[in-house]
Amino acid sequence: MDCLCHLHGWSLRSQPRRVFDGIIFSNELDLLEIRWRELNSSVTKFVILEANTTFTGIPKPLFFASNRDRFAFAEAKIVHGVFPGRTAFHGSKEDPFALESEQRRSMNGLLRRAGISNGDLLIMSDTDEIPSLHTIKLLQWCDGVPPVLHLELKHYMYSFEFPVDYSSWRATVHIYNPGTHYRHSRVTDLILSDAGWHCSFCFRHLREFVFKMTAYSHADRVRHKEFLDYSRIQKLICQGDDLFDMLPEEYSFREIIKKMGSIPRSASAVHLPAYLIDNADRYKFLLPGGCFRTSG
Repeated sequence: MDCLCHLHGWSLRSQPRRVFDGIIFSNELDLLEIRWRELNSSVTKFVILEANTTFTGIPKPLFFASNRDRFAFAEAKIVHGVFPGRTAFHGSKEDPFALESEQRRSMNGLLRRAGISNGDLLIMSDTDEIPSLHTIKLLQWCDGVPPVLHLELKHYMYSFEFPVDYSSWRATVHIYNPGTHYRHSRVTDLILSDAGWHCSFCFRHLREFVFKMTAYSHADRVRHKEFLDYSRIQKLICQGDDLFDMLPEEYSFREIIKKMGSIPRSASAVHLPAYLIDNADRYKFLLPGGCFRTSG
């Protein structure tokens, strides 16, 4: 580690920083387990906040609370909080982004309850934005690390069979101080390359795709009820096509044209989370050739 620290222009610490992994959780149980297994050896506390409604105001079960036994391997490190959401009514104009922001603010109190203190390393990212253990060990063992760093994650869609690009940057790592606030937006121009994986819409069951499509902040993209048809979803995820029938989100026509059409397949299982590879049979749906899903 001494060599790695110096290669980045940093120096080796006499002892590692404590690490707090803070996430707002919806229903991604499989990715949560892969994430926590990846990071478990370096994380001090797993801080997880879930709500009893979606960002769009739909009542939902507390998926983590009802499946907590699955995470017994990390039980001593888990700090779990419940956010009381608001149920939308017919004609309601509740802004899903406002509710999402409220949950992120609530995370600040939960982190303090978990015992975070100045100088600790805080990971701020969504469940499906998974930093690699290698990345976190580097940042916890080195002095001279910038106080805030974005993490460049390799972006995948539906599974690790469909790599999109390296455009995922919202995940951040902070050296905690009293002014640190939990967020999911641009905070610095500094970014650490090749720092992990972002697997969007990487679900085991078709019902989970439908849940996310109607639950998250961009649910307005479901413009037609047939978008939620299981057979349509199955066909699109095996082709690597867009669930919402939209153009790619880019800032130039050149980038939009480059990304139009299906995502090219990859048959590679190199440089993926270790727990995923070690349990390939269990997580076949996330690996090349495993695009077919059950309804659940």
